[in-house]
Amino acid sequence: MTRDDPILAGLASDTRRPKAVVIGAGLGGLAAAMRLGAKGYRVSVLDRLDSPGGRGSAIWQGGHRFDLGPTIVTVPQVFRELWQACGRDFDRDVDLKAMEPFYEIRWPDGSVFTASQDTDAMRAEVARLSPGDVAGYDAFLRDSEARYEFGFEDLGRRPMHKLADLIKVLPRFAWLRADRSVARHAALRFRDPRLQMAFSFHPLFIGGDPFHVTSMYTLVSHLEKEFGVHYAIGGVAAIAKAMAGVVADQGGTLRYDAEVDEILIRDGRTRGVRLTTGEILTADVVVSNADSGHTYDRLLRSHKRRRWTTSRLKRSRWSMGLFVWYFGTKGTRDAWPEVGHHTILNGPRYRDLVKDIFIKGSLSEDMSLYVHRPSVTDPTVAPDGGDTFYALSPVPHLGHSNPVNWEREAEPYRRKVQAFLEEQLLPGLGEHLTESLVFTPETFRDRYLSPLGSGFSIEPRILQSAWFRPHNVSEEVSGLYLVGAGTHPGAGLPGVISSAEVLAKLVPDAAVVS
Repeated sequence: MTRDDPILAGLASDTRRPKAVVIGAGLGGLAAAMRLGAKGYRVSVLDRLDSPGGRGSAIWQGGHRFDLGPTIVTVPQVFRELWQACGRDFDRDVDLKAMEPFYEIRWPDGSVFTASQDTDAMRAEVARLSPGDVAGYDAFLRDSEARYEFGFEDLGRRPMHKLADLIKVLPRFAWLRADRSVARHAALRFRDPRLQMAFSFHPLFIGGDPFHVTSMYTLVSHLEKEFGVHYAIGGVAAIAKAMAGVVADQGGTLRYDAEVDEILIRDGRTRGVRLTTGEILTADVVVSNADSGHTYDRLLRSHKRRRWTTSRLKRSRWSMGLFVWYFGTKGTRDAWPEVGHHTILNGPRYRDLVKDIFIKGSLSEDMSLYVHRPSVTDPTVAPDGGDTFYALSPVPHLGHSNPVNWEREAEPYRRKVQAFLEEQLLPGLGEHLTESLVFTPETFRDRYLSPLGSGFSIEPRILQSAWFRPHNVSEEVSGLYLVGAGTHPGAGLPGVISSAEVLAKLVPDAAVVS
Protein backbone atom coordinates (compact mmCIF):
# COMPACT_ATOMS: atom_id res chain seq x y z
CA MET A 1 0.00 0.00 0.00
CA THR A 2 2.75 2.47 0.94
CA ARG A 3 4.59 1.83 -2.32
CA ASP A 4 1.44 2.54 -4.38
CA ASP A 5 0.27 5.59 -2.44
CA PRO A 6 2.43 8.73 -2.81
CA ILE A 7 1.02 10.27 0.38
CA LEU A 8 1.91 7.30 2.58
CA ALA A 9 5.19 6.88 0.74
CA GLY A 10 6.08 10.51 1.40
CA LEU A 11 5.41 10.15 5.11
CA ALA A 12 7.31 6.87 5.34
CA SER A 13 10.38 8.31 3.64
CA ASP A 14 10.58 11.33 5.96
CA THR A 15 12.29 10.19 9.16
CA ARG A 16 12.85 13.64 10.65
CA ARG A 17 10.66 15.20 13.35
CA PRO A 18 6.92 14.63 12.73
CA LYS A 19 5.04 17.24 10.78
CA ALA A 20 1.90 19.16 11.65
CA VAL A 21 -0.24 21.19 9.28
CA VAL A 22 -2.42 23.93 10.77
CA ILE A 23 -5.31 25.09 8.60
CA GLY A 24 -5.93 28.77 9.23
CA ALA A 25 -3.75 31.53 10.72
CA GLY A 26 -6.42 32.92 12.99
CA LEU A 27 -5.58 33.39 16.66
CA GLY A 28 -6.56 29.80 17.46
CA GLY A 29 -4.46 28.39 14.63
CA LEU A 30 -1.44 30.49 15.51
CA ALA A 31 -1.73 29.49 19.18
CA ALA A 32 -1.96 25.84 18.10
CA ALA A 33 1.11 26.24 15.92
CA MET A 34 3.04 27.75 18.84
CA ARG A 35 1.98 24.89 21.13
CA LEU A 36 2.93 22.24 18.55
CA GLY A 37 6.25 23.94 17.86
CA ALA A 38 6.98 23.83 21.59
CA LYS A 39 6.18 20.09 21.54
CA GLY A 40 8.77 19.49 18.82
CA TYR A 41 6.69 19.37 15.63
CA ARG A 42 7.68 20.85 12.31
CA VAL A 43 4.71 23.11 11.74
CA SER A 44 3.26 24.55 8.55
CA VAL A 45 0.46 27.10 8.87
CA LEU A 46 -1.72 27.69 5.81
CA ASP A 47 -4.13 30.57 5.32
CA ARG A 48 -6.16 31.80 2.36
CA LEU A 49 -5.72 35.45 3.41
CA ASP A 50 -2.58 37.52 2.80
CA SER A 51 -1.64 38.09 6.46
CA PRO A 52 -2.00 36.40 9.85
CA GLY A 53 -4.89 36.95 12.25
CA GLY A 54 -7.97 35.65 10.48
CA ARG A 55 -10.86 37.67 11.87
CA GLY A 56 -8.29 39.50 13.96
CA SER A 57 -6.44 40.86 10.95
CA ALA A 58 -6.50 44.46 9.75
CA ILE A 59 -6.95 46.42 6.54
CA TRP A 60 -5.29 49.76 5.78
CA GLN A 61 -7.30 52.24 3.74
CA GLY A 62 -6.56 55.92 3.20
CA GLY A 63 -4.11 56.00 6.09
CA HIS A 64 -6.59 54.34 8.49
CA ARG A 65 -6.00 50.94 10.04
CA PHE A 66 -9.27 49.10 10.36
CA ASP A 67 -9.07 46.31 12.97
CA LEU A 68 -11.51 43.86 11.43
CA GLY A 69 -12.55 41.74 14.37
CA PRO A 70 -11.93 41.46 18.12
CA THR A 71 -10.80 44.62 19.89
CA ILE A 72 -10.82 43.70 23.60
CA VAL A 73 -8.31 41.54 25.50
CA THR A 74 -9.92 40.40 28.75
CA VAL A 75 -7.71 37.58 30.04
CA PRO A 76 -4.11 38.51 29.19
CA GLN A 77 -2.70 35.68 31.26
CA VAL A 78 -3.79 33.10 28.64
CA PHE A 79 -1.44 34.87 26.22
CA ARG A 80 1.33 35.13 28.79
CA GLU A 81 1.04 31.41 29.55
CA LEU A 82 1.10 30.62 25.83
CA TRP A 83 4.28 32.62 25.34
CA GLN A 84 5.79 31.06 28.47
CA ALA A 85 5.13 27.57 27.07
CA CYS A 86 7.29 28.60 24.12
CA GLY A 87 10.05 30.03 26.29
CA ARG A 88 9.11 33.60 25.42
CA ASP A 89 7.89 36.75 27.19
CA PHE A 90 4.56 38.05 25.88
CA ASP A 91 5.05 41.53 27.30
CA ARG A 92 8.28 41.95 25.34
CA ASP A 93 6.45 41.23 22.10
CA VAL A 94 3.09 42.93 22.67
CA ASP A 95 2.24 46.30 24.23
CA LEU A 96 -1.04 45.97 26.16
CA LYS A 97 -2.80 49.05 27.51
CA ALA A 98 -5.32 48.72 30.33
CA MET A 99 -8.62 50.48 29.64
CA GLU A 100 -10.08 52.53 32.48
CA PRO A 101 -12.98 52.89 32.26
CA PHE A 102 -13.74 49.80 30.16
CA TYR A 103 -16.67 51.06 28.14
CA GLU A 104 -19.82 53.15 28.29
CA ILE A 105 -23.34 51.87 27.77
CA ARG A 106 -25.82 54.47 26.53
CA TRP A 107 -29.60 54.37 26.23
CA PRO A 108 -32.00 56.46 24.13
CA ASP A 109 -33.27 58.29 27.23
CA GLY A 110 -29.80 59.79 27.73
CA SER A 111 -28.80 57.61 30.68
CA VAL A 112 -25.27 56.22 30.74
CA PHE A 113 -23.55 53.39 32.61
CA THR A 114 -19.75 53.43 32.82
CA ALA A 115 -18.13 50.05 33.39
CA SER A 116 -14.76 49.92 35.15
CA GLN A 117 -12.57 47.57 37.18
CA ASP A 118 -13.10 49.40 40.48
CA THR A 119 -15.81 47.65 42.49
CA ASP A 120 -16.73 50.72 44.52
CA ALA A 121 -17.05 52.77 41.35
CA MET A 122 -19.28 50.08 39.87
CA ARG A 123 -21.45 50.05 42.98
CA ALA A 124 -21.76 53.82 42.65
CA GLU A 125 -22.80 53.47 39.02
CA VAL A 126 -25.44 50.91 39.93
CA ALA A 127 -26.70 53.10 42.78
CA ARG A 128 -26.90 56.12 40.48
CA LEU A 129 -29.23 54.31 38.11
CA SER A 130 -31.09 52.17 40.65
CA PRO A 131 -30.19 52.46 44.38
CA GLY A 132 -32.16 49.33 45.21
CA ASP A 133 -30.01 47.17 42.97
CA VAL A 134 -26.66 47.50 44.77
CA ALA A 135 -27.22 44.35 46.83
CA GLY A 136 -28.18 42.53 43.64
CA TYR A 137 -24.95 43.68 42.04
CA ASP A 138 -22.91 42.24 44.93
CA ALA A 139 -24.76 38.94 44.58
CA PHE A 140 -24.23 38.96 40.82
CA LEU A 141 -20.48 39.37 41.32
CA ARG A 142 -20.42 36.34 43.61
CA ASP A 143 -22.41 34.38 41.04
CA SER A 144 -20.00 35.44 38.31
CA GLU A 145 -16.92 34.38 40.26
CA ALA A 146 -18.33 30.91 40.98
CA ARG A 147 -19.13 30.40 37.31
CA TYR A 148 -15.69 31.64 36.29
CA GLU A 149 -13.89 29.18 38.55
CA PHE A 150 -15.93 26.27 37.22
CA GLY A 151 -16.69 27.31 33.64
CA PHE A 152 -13.39 28.89 32.62
CA GLU A 153 -10.58 27.69 34.88
CA ASP A 154 -11.93 24.15 35.08
CA LEU A 155 -14.03 23.17 32.05
CA GLY A 156 -12.63 25.74 29.66
CA ARG A 157 -9.02 24.67 30.01
CA ARG A 158 -9.28 20.92 29.78
CA PRO A 159 -10.55 18.44 27.19
CA MET A 160 -14.29 17.77 27.11
CA HIS A 161 -14.50 15.09 24.42
CA LYS A 162 -15.48 12.16 26.64
CA LEU A 163 -19.07 11.68 27.73
CA ALA A 164 -17.85 10.58 31.14
CA ASP A 165 -16.30 14.03 31.63
CA LEU A 166 -19.70 15.62 31.05
CA ILE A 167 -21.51 13.22 33.38
CA LYS A 168 -19.07 14.02 36.20
CA VAL A 169 -19.83 17.74 36.07
CA LEU A 170 -23.61 17.58 35.61
CA PRO A 171 -24.29 18.06 39.36
CA ARG A 172 -22.19 21.23 39.32
CA PHE A 173 -24.02 22.48 36.25
CA ALA A 174 -27.30 21.90 38.06
CA TRP A 175 -26.15 23.65 41.25
CA LEU A 176 -25.05 26.69 39.25
CA ARG A 177 -28.34 26.68 37.31
CA ALA A 178 -26.68 26.39 33.94
CA ASP A 179 -30.16 25.77 32.52
CA ARG A 180 -31.07 29.39 33.27
CA SER A 181 -30.24 32.00 30.64
CA VAL A 182 -27.88 34.92 31.20
CA ALA A 183 -30.74 37.39 30.78
CA ARG A 184 -32.97 35.51 33.21
CA HIS A 185 -30.20 35.39 35.78
CA ALA A 186 -29.58 39.13 35.46
CA ALA A 187 -33.31 39.77 35.83
CA LEU A 188 -33.26 37.90 39.16
CA ARG A 189 -30.48 40.14 40.47
CA PHE A 190 -31.49 43.54 39.03
CA ARG A 191 -34.87 45.24 38.89
CA ASP A 192 -33.85 48.10 36.61
CA PRO A 193 -34.13 46.98 32.93
CA ARG A 194 -31.08 49.03 32.00
CA LEU A 195 -28.95 47.12 34.50
CA GLN A 196 -30.48 43.85 33.34
CA MET A 197 -29.18 44.70 29.89
CA ALA A 198 -25.79 45.97 31.14
CA PHE A 199 -25.07 42.68 32.89
CA SER A 200 -26.47 40.31 30.28
CA PHE A 201 -25.37 41.58 26.84
CA HIS A 202 -21.87 40.04 26.92
CA PRO A 203 -22.84 36.76 25.14
CA LEU A 204 -23.48 38.85 22.03
CA PHE A 205 -19.70 39.31 21.81
CA ILE A 206 -19.30 35.55 21.37
CA GLY A 207 -22.34 35.06 19.16
CA GLY A 208 -24.94 34.06 21.75
CA ASP A 209 -28.54 35.10 22.37
CA PRO A 210 -28.55 36.37 25.99
CA PHE A 211 -32.10 35.09 26.41
CA HIS A 212 -31.11 31.51 25.55
CA VAL A 213 -27.37 31.20 26.32
CA THR A 214 -26.54 29.48 29.60
CA SER A 215 -26.00 31.63 32.68
CA MET A 216 -22.48 30.20 32.89
CA TYR A 217 -21.51 33.13 30.68
CA THR A 218 -22.12 35.58 33.49
CA LEU A 219 -18.50 34.67 34.26
CA VAL A 220 -17.52 37.54 31.91
CA SER A 221 -18.30 40.06 34.66
CA HIS A 222 -15.72 38.37 36.86
CA LEU A 223 -13.19 38.29 34.02
CA GLU A 224 -13.54 42.04 33.60
CA LYS A 225 -13.32 42.77 37.32
CA GLU A 226 -10.43 40.41 38.01
CA PHE A 227 -8.22 40.97 34.95
CA GLY A 228 -9.44 44.22 33.42
CA VAL A 229 -10.06 45.12 29.79
CA HIS A 230 -7.04 45.76 27.58
CA TYR A 231 -6.16 46.97 24.13
CA ALA A 232 -3.07 45.90 22.18
CA ILE A 233 -1.22 48.78 20.56
CA GLY A 234 -1.41 47.96 16.86
CA GLY A 235 -4.68 46.12 17.43
CA VAL A 236 -5.24 42.38 17.67
CA ALA A 237 -3.40 42.20 14.34
CA ALA A 238 -0.25 43.12 16.29
CA ILE A 239 -0.82 40.11 18.56
CA ALA A 240 -1.28 37.90 15.50
CA LYS A 241 1.93 39.25 13.96
CA ALA A 242 3.81 38.54 17.18
CA MET A 243 2.40 35.00 17.27
CA ALA A 244 3.48 34.43 13.68
CA GLY A 245 6.93 35.63 14.69
CA VAL A 246 7.14 33.02 17.45
CA VAL A 247 6.10 30.29 15.01
CA ALA A 248 8.78 31.39 12.56
CA ASP A 249 11.41 31.51 15.32
CA GLN A 250 10.49 27.94 16.23
CA GLY A 251 11.30 26.90 12.68
CA GLY A 252 7.70 26.77 11.50
CA THR A 253 6.52 28.08 8.16
CA LEU A 254 3.56 30.32 7.39
CA ARG A 255 2.07 30.35 3.93
CA TYR A 256 -0.52 32.93 2.92
CA ASP A 257 -2.77 32.93 -0.15
CA ALA A 258 -2.84 29.15 0.38
CA GLU A 259 -6.34 27.69 0.72
CA VAL A 260 -6.91 24.11 1.86
CA ASP A 261 -9.49 22.29 -0.23
CA GLU A 262 -9.53 18.90 1.48
CA ILE A 263 -8.12 16.96 4.41
CA LEU A 264 -6.57 13.74 3.15
CA ILE A 265 -7.22 10.44 4.88
CA ARG A 266 -5.46 7.12 4.48
CA ASP A 267 -5.94 3.97 6.56
CA GLY A 268 -8.44 5.71 8.82
CA ARG A 269 -6.32 8.71 9.81
CA THR A 270 -5.35 12.11 8.50
CA ARG A 271 -2.24 12.14 6.34
CA GLY A 272 -2.14 15.72 5.12
CA VAL A 273 -4.07 18.26 3.06
CA ARG A 274 -4.67 19.19 -0.55
CA LEU A 275 -4.69 22.86 -1.52
CA THR A 276 -7.06 24.39 -4.06
CA THR A 277 -4.07 24.51 -6.44
CA GLY A 278 -3.79 20.72 -6.24
CA GLU A 279 -0.61 20.78 -4.15
CA ILE A 280 -0.43 18.11 -1.45
CA LEU A 281 1.24 18.58 1.93
CA THR A 282 1.72 15.44 4.00
CA ALA A 283 1.50 15.57 7.79
CA ASP A 284 1.36 13.32 10.84
CA VAL A 285 -1.09 15.69 12.54
CA VAL A 286 -3.64 18.07 11.04
CA VAL A 287 -5.15 20.89 13.10
CA SER A 288 -8.08 22.84 11.68
CA ASN A 289 -8.65 26.42 12.77
CA ALA A 290 -11.23 26.73 10.01
CA ASP A 291 -14.83 26.95 11.22
CA SER A 292 -15.86 23.54 12.53
CA GLY A 293 -18.82 23.52 10.14
CA HIS A 294 -16.55 24.18 7.17
CA THR A 295 -14.05 21.60 8.41
CA TYR A 296 -16.62 18.83 8.56
CA ASP A 297 -18.90 19.77 5.68
CA ARG A 298 -16.26 20.83 3.17
CA LEU A 299 -12.79 19.68 4.12
CA LEU A 300 -14.01 16.17 5.08
CA ARG A 301 -16.60 15.96 2.29
CA SER A 302 -15.09 12.73 0.92
CA HIS A 303 -15.11 11.01 4.31
CA LYS A 304 -18.20 9.41 5.82
CA ARG A 305 -19.05 11.22 9.04
CA ARG A 306 -20.84 9.69 12.00
CA ARG A 307 -21.63 12.69 14.21
CA TRP A 308 -21.01 15.94 12.37
CA THR A 309 -23.00 15.12 9.27
CA THR A 310 -24.37 17.72 6.88
CA SER A 311 -27.88 17.22 8.27
CA ARG A 312 -26.70 17.67 11.87
CA LEU A 313 -24.83 20.84 10.99
CA LYS A 314 -27.97 22.19 9.32
CA ARG A 315 -29.96 21.46 12.49
CA SER A 316 -27.44 23.27 14.67
CA ARG A 317 -28.13 26.80 15.88
CA TRP A 318 -25.57 29.25 14.54
CA SER A 319 -24.47 32.57 15.96
CA MET A 320 -25.86 35.77 14.50
CA GLY A 321 -24.33 37.61 11.59
CA LEU A 322 -22.52 40.93 11.85
CA PHE A 323 -22.84 44.15 9.93
CA VAL A 324 -19.68 46.19 10.48
CA TRP A 325 -19.12 49.67 9.14
CA TYR A 326 -15.46 50.72 9.25
CA PHE A 327 -15.00 54.43 8.69
CA GLY A 328 -12.37 57.14 8.93
CA THR A 329 -12.77 60.83 9.70
CA LYS A 330 -10.61 63.94 9.42
CA GLY A 331 -10.35 66.88 11.79
CA THR A 332 -12.07 65.04 14.63
CA ARG A 333 -9.29 64.12 17.06
CA ASP A 334 -10.54 66.80 19.45
CA ALA A 335 -14.20 66.42 18.51
CA TRP A 336 -16.69 64.29 20.45
CA PRO A 337 -14.55 64.42 23.64
CA GLU A 338 -17.13 62.42 25.58
CA VAL A 339 -16.80 59.44 23.20
CA GLY A 340 -14.23 56.97 24.45
CA HIS A 341 -12.58 53.85 23.10
CA HIS A 342 -15.56 51.51 23.55
CA THR A 343 -19.25 52.47 23.53
CA ILE A 344 -22.39 50.32 23.57
CA LEU A 345 -25.18 52.33 21.97
CA ASN A 346 -28.64 50.92 22.66
CA GLY A 347 -31.74 51.26 20.56
CA PRO A 348 -35.23 51.41 22.06
CA ARG A 349 -35.62 47.60 22.33
CA TYR A 350 -33.50 44.85 23.84
CA ARG A 351 -35.33 41.53 24.08
CA ASP A 352 -37.43 42.03 20.95
CA LEU A 353 -34.43 43.18 18.92
CA VAL A 354 -32.49 40.07 19.97
CA LYS A 355 -35.53 37.97 19.02
CA ASP A 356 -35.63 39.57 15.57
CA ILE A 357 -31.96 38.75 15.06
CA PHE A 358 -31.79 35.18 16.39
CA ILE A 359 -35.31 33.78 16.11
CA LYS A 360 -37.21 35.64 13.40
CA GLY A 361 -34.20 36.31 11.22
CA SER A 362 -35.50 39.74 10.24
CA LEU A 363 -33.60 42.98 9.72
CA SER A 364 -35.11 45.43 12.19
CA GLU A 365 -35.71 49.12 11.65
CA ASP A 366 -34.02 49.88 14.99
CA MET A 367 -30.58 48.72 16.07
CA SER A 368 -28.00 48.62 18.83
CA LEU A 369 -24.33 49.22 18.08
CA TYR A 370 -20.90 48.55 19.49
CA VAL A 371 -18.72 51.53 18.53
CA HIS A 372 -14.93 51.17 18.52
CA ARG A 373 -12.78 54.32 18.51
CA PRO A 374 -9.20 53.05 18.95
CA SER A 375 -7.63 56.37 17.96
CA VAL A 376 -8.23 57.76 21.47
CA THR A 377 -5.75 55.14 22.74
CA ASP A 378 -3.60 54.42 19.69
CA PRO A 379 -3.09 57.49 17.45
CA THR A 380 -1.25 55.40 14.85
CA VAL A 381 -4.55 53.97 13.57
CA ALA A 382 -5.43 57.22 11.77
CA PRO A 383 -3.77 60.16 10.00
CA ASP A 384 -2.89 63.18 12.13
CA GLY A 385 -6.00 64.87 13.46
CA GLY A 386 -8.29 62.09 12.30
CA ASP A 387 -10.08 59.15 13.84
CA THR A 388 -10.67 55.52 12.94
CA PHE A 389 -13.94 53.87 13.97
CA TYR A 390 -15.99 50.82 13.49
CA ALA A 391 -19.66 50.38 14.29
CA LEU A 392 -20.88 46.81 14.70
CA SER A 393 -24.53 45.84 14.48
CA PRO A 394 -25.71 42.26 15.21
CA VAL A 395 -27.93 41.08 12.35
CA PRO A 396 -29.44 37.73 11.26
CA HIS A 397 -27.19 35.13 9.69
CA LEU A 398 -27.86 33.93 6.15
CA GLY A 399 -29.57 30.68 7.08
CA HIS A 400 -33.04 31.94 7.95
CA SER A 401 -36.02 31.18 5.71
CA ASN A 402 -36.00 34.65 4.17
CA PRO A 403 -32.37 35.80 4.33
CA VAL A 404 -31.46 39.44 3.98
CA ASN A 405 -30.35 40.43 0.49
CA TRP A 406 -27.23 42.31 1.47
CA GLU A 407 -26.37 43.27 -2.08
CA ARG A 408 -29.50 45.39 -1.95
CA GLU A 409 -29.61 46.29 1.74
CA ALA A 410 -25.96 47.01 2.63
CA GLU A 411 -25.86 50.69 1.66
CA PRO A 412 -29.36 51.60 2.99
CA TYR A 413 -28.46 49.90 6.27
CA ARG A 414 -25.12 51.71 6.42
CA ARG A 415 -26.98 55.00 6.04
CA LYS A 416 -29.24 53.98 8.94
CA VAL A 417 -26.18 53.25 11.05
CA GLN A 418 -24.73 56.64 10.18
CA ALA A 419 -27.99 58.42 11.00
CA PHE A 420 -28.20 56.61 14.35
CA LEU A 421 -24.61 57.57 15.18
CA GLU A 422 -25.17 61.20 14.22
CA GLU A 423 -28.30 61.37 16.36
CA GLN A 424 -27.01 59.56 19.44
CA LEU A 425 -23.21 59.81 19.54
CA LEU A 426 -21.31 61.58 16.75
CA PRO A 427 -23.16 64.75 15.64
CA GLY A 428 -21.99 66.08 12.29
CA LEU A 429 -20.30 62.78 11.39
CA GLY A 430 -21.13 63.07 7.68
CA GLU A 431 -19.14 66.29 7.35
CA HIS A 432 -15.93 64.56 8.46
CA LEU A 433 -16.10 61.16 6.69
CA THR A 434 -13.13 60.26 4.52
CA GLU A 435 -13.06 56.46 4.30
CA SER A 436 -15.73 53.78 4.39
CA LEU A 437 -15.69 49.98 4.29
CA VAL A 438 -18.60 47.62 4.99
CA PHE A 439 -18.61 43.96 6.02
CA THR A 440 -21.89 42.02 5.93
CA PRO A 441 -22.63 38.37 6.73
CA GLU A 442 -21.90 37.67 3.06
CA THR A 443 -18.38 39.05 3.62
CA PHE A 444 -17.91 36.70 6.57
CA ARG A 445 -19.13 33.80 4.43
CA ASP A 446 -16.79 34.63 1.53
CA ARG A 447 -13.73 35.99 3.37
CA TYR A 448 -13.65 33.62 6.35
CA LEU A 449 -15.65 30.68 4.94
CA SER A 450 -18.10 31.04 7.83
CA PRO A 451 -21.18 28.83 7.43
CA LEU A 452 -24.29 30.99 6.94
CA GLY A 453 -22.08 34.05 7.33
CA SER A 454 -22.27 33.63 11.10
CA GLY A 455 -19.98 35.83 13.14
CA PHE A 456 -18.91 33.31 15.78
CA SER A 457 -19.62 29.80 14.47
CA ILE A 458 -22.03 27.55 16.41
CA GLU A 459 -24.07 29.45 19.01
CA PRO A 460 -22.94 28.69 22.59
CA ARG A 461 -26.23 27.38 23.95
CA ILE A 462 -26.02 24.81 26.74
CA LEU A 463 -26.59 21.85 24.40
CA GLN A 464 -23.97 23.23 22.01
CA SER A 465 -21.26 23.76 24.63
CA ALA A 466 -18.62 21.60 26.33
CA TRP A 467 -19.10 17.93 25.30
CA PHE A 468 -21.95 18.89 22.96
CA ARG A 469 -19.70 21.17 20.90
CA PRO A 470 -17.34 19.89 18.17
CA HIS A 471 -14.47 18.37 20.10
CA ASN A 472 -10.85 19.49 20.03
CA VAL A 473 -9.92 15.95 18.99
CA SER A 474 -12.11 14.86 16.11
CA GLU A 475 -14.37 11.90 16.66
CA GLU A 476 -14.64 11.50 12.88
CA VAL A 477 -11.06 10.63 11.97
CA SER A 478 -7.84 9.92 13.84
CA GLY A 479 -5.09 12.51 13.75
CA LEU A 480 -7.41 15.49 13.23
CA TYR A 481 -7.76 18.21 15.85
CA LEU A 482 -9.84 21.37 16.00
CA VAL A 483 -9.21 24.77 17.54
CA GLY A 484 -10.93 28.14 17.36
CA ALA A 485 -14.38 29.58 17.94
CA GLY A 486 -16.32 26.56 16.64
CA THR A 487 -14.87 24.07 19.08
CA HIS A 488 -14.45 23.77 22.86
CA PRO A 489 -14.39 26.04 24.84
CA GLY A 490 -15.84 28.56 22.37
CA ALA A 491 -15.54 31.99 20.80
CA GLY A 492 -13.77 35.10 22.07
CA LEU A 493 -10.03 35.61 22.46
CA PRO A 494 -9.74 33.73 25.78
CA GLY A 495 -11.74 30.85 24.30
CA VAL A 496 -9.77 30.40 21.09
CA ILE A 497 -6.40 30.71 22.87
CA SER A 498 -7.57 28.19 25.47
CA SER A 499 -8.62 25.79 22.69
CA ALA A 500 -4.94 25.51 21.76
CA GLU A 501 -4.06 24.86 25.41
CA VAL A 502 -6.56 21.98 25.37
CA LEU A 503 -5.07 20.79 22.08
CA ALA A 504 -1.61 20.60 23.64
CA LYS A 505 -2.99 18.19 26.24
CA LEU A 506 -4.35 15.91 23.53
CA VAL A 507 -1.59 15.82 20.89
CA PRO A 508 1.35 13.57 21.82
CA ASP A 509 4.83 15.05 22.00
CA ALA A 510 6.77 14.84 18.77
CA ALA A 511 9.20 12.37 20.35
CA VAL A 512 6.31 9.96 20.97
CA VAL A 513 5.09 10.20 17.36
CA SER A 514 8.55 9.79 15.90
